[in-house]
Amino acid sequence: MALDIKKQLLQGLNSFKRLKHIHARLLRLGQDQDSFLLNMLLRHGFVFGNTCYARLVFDQTKEPNIFLWNTMIRGLVSCDCFNDAIEFYGSMRRQGFLPNSFTFPFVLKACARLSDIQLGLKIHTLVVKAGFEYDVFVMTSLLCLYSKSGLLEHAHKVFADIPEKNVVSWTAIISGYISAGQYKEAIDMFRRSLEMGLTPDGFTLIRVLSACTQLGNLTIGEWMHRYITENGMGWNVFVATSLVDMYSKCGNMEKARCVFDGMPVKDIVSWSSMIQGYASNGLPKEALDLFYKMLKENTKPDCYAMVGVLSACARLGALELGEWASSLMDRNEFLSNPVLGTALIDMYAKCGSMVQAWEVFKGMKDKDLVVWNAAMSGLAMNGHIQAAFGLFGQLEKSGIQPSGNTFMGLLCACTHAGLVGDGRRYFNSMNRIFSFSPTIEHYGCMVDLLGRAGLLDEAHRLIKSMPMEANAVVWGGLLGGCRLHRDTQLAEVVLKKLIELEPWSSGNYVLLSNIYSASQKWDEAVNIRSKMNDQGIKKIPGCSWVEVDGVVHEFLVGDKSHPLAEKIYVKLDELGKELKAAGYVPTTEFVLFDIEEEEKEQFLGYHSEKLAIAFGLIATSSKDVIRVVKNLRVCGDCHEAIKLISKITGREIIVRDTNRFHCFIEGSCSCKDYW
Repeated sequence: MALDIKKQLLQGLNSFKRLKHIHARLLRLGQDQDSFLLNMLLRHGFVFGNTCYARLVFDQTKEPNIFLWNTMIRGLVSCDCFNDAIEFYGSMRRQGFLPNSFTFPFVLKACARLSDIQLGLKIHTLVVKAGFEYDVFVMTSLLCLYSKSGLLEHAHKVFADIPEKNVVSWTAIISGYISAGQYKEAIDMFRRSLEMGLTPDGFTLIRVLSACTQLGNLTIGEWMHRYITENGMGWNVFVATSLVDMYSKCGNMEKARCVFDGMPVKDIVSWSSMIQGYASNGLPKEALDLFYKMLKENTKPDCYAMVGVLSACARLGALELGEWASSLMDRNEFLSNPVLGTALIDMYAKCGSMVQAWEVFKGMKDKDLVVWNAAMSGLAMNGHIQAAFGLFGQLEKSGIQPSGNTFMGLLCACTHAGLVGDGRRYFNSMNRIFSFSPTIEHYGCMVDLLGRAGLLDEAHRLIKSMPMEANAVVWGGLLGGCRLHRDTQLAEVVLKKLIELEPWSSGNYVLLSNIYSASQKWDEAVNIRSKMNDQGIKKIPGCSWVEVDGVVHEFLVGDKSHPLAEKIYVKLDELGKELKAAGYVPTTEFVLFDIEEEEKEQFLGYHSEKLAIAFGLIATSSKDVIRVVKNLRVCGDCHEAIKLISKITGREIIVRDTNRFHCFIEGSCSCKDYW
């Protein structure tokens, strides 16, 4: 009978109820103290995840041996009951049992998961005393503990003492360097492991690829790709997904797509990596196309795919599309998941629907700092400046410490409304009250705020006083002020600096050439244009998107490729006549300070945003809001024209560009012309 029970336990059980039946038979047969059978009984208890039952069985054992203690510790660790495992280890020691090579690895794993380095150090002492300092499994467990605790010196000493290092040992030390942010050292250790003849497993490759991603080193990433392909590891879905993620985060979406398309099996993580990669690399239409393809293959979106899709919709201003995509998941998932909730708030805010964004924010069950920041930025972006300031006050009262992104939202709000005094106060409070230094992004916001307020000298002095070297964004903020206040002398200085920092950027050359032309410095203007041609620098064409019935339509300057192009141009001509009757005159002076291809007077009437608005007018009902997103800055002439178009047609028109958010209603704009 006992042999029959043993056979059943060895073959495995399919239910916890069956396990209890076998335990009952052991009790009836008086075999309930048999160590071998009890050991198997405990293991099955942990397989079914019933730690309480396993503990009850163990507590009824009169004389547990070291094997039963080890089974209990191992089972508790496998069920993530790390405190209980350490408690059992302490009881075992108090009852006079000495740990062996099967005890140490699991107790050390519990210490690592609990970051209990003090107990780990004591166990290390016992390991040496007990003579296990050359046991590869025990030493590798110590190595993992020190690596995860950030004690790299200790980890390296343990690693050096392991006589025969296995894949787990090498992966542990590599992971330690990665956790400490020493990505180059991690990759160097991986190279060393290959030189030692080690064959890495999938987990090791994934960890090394994560180091390449963090470094942003595409060359090393491509070397890793070649190694993976040559060694036949490319079929591994987890390794291939890590390659996709690495290429995406290094900005090479062509290679990411090549790896993705070559994957024989794609899981939701693979799809999500590609969708997020497209969205984060400024390719929103590609992100949405891939999302549609994923749905056609009956793959349900997860949190990360949805974040990528909502990010793409936010970039395109595609409100209907974003709402449809979000309806594919339960609303409660958005309200209970801060990552999803933040993405939805951001999408609504960037599409100009702040009422819906606010409803999501209010309904969030767990508001972390990122959620608060998204709501604040959304309010600022949509011109609700005082509401953004009020929300910051609520954040302070809630006891949440603000971050750099919090102050970015506040400073952007100040810039939007021209509140120089408030901007200075928030900027100064970062260091004085909240004890963290402003980053280059905060300086950029302040320079932008001061420049737009006409305080160009103060903005220039702030740049010179920065503790770090100003980048193109900071200098670009000052340039914005020069554009607004027509300071061509300072603009010339700034543009020369920008050309040094961004020799590939066409806009800086065009603007400097225009400034020279306006100042009748014809030779200098010709030289700048020649330099552009010699270096093969192309001007960025203006491009605008508008969503109608869930479909995003794209327009370029003077675009006639749209199926309704004829009707669009007829509508533009009608608007042109009504605009002139309302007193509108094309403002060619804005062309002087234009950085787009749309710089000649004859193109003013056919800028991409005007084409998008004309299409919106003929393709939507009079009650619909027209939402347009532009890849460049809306020029001054278009800004004035759109104000009048909103008044003439009685339509609400929302335009988002690289500069700011514009909401045109009845002849006025939310930016109050402070842009």
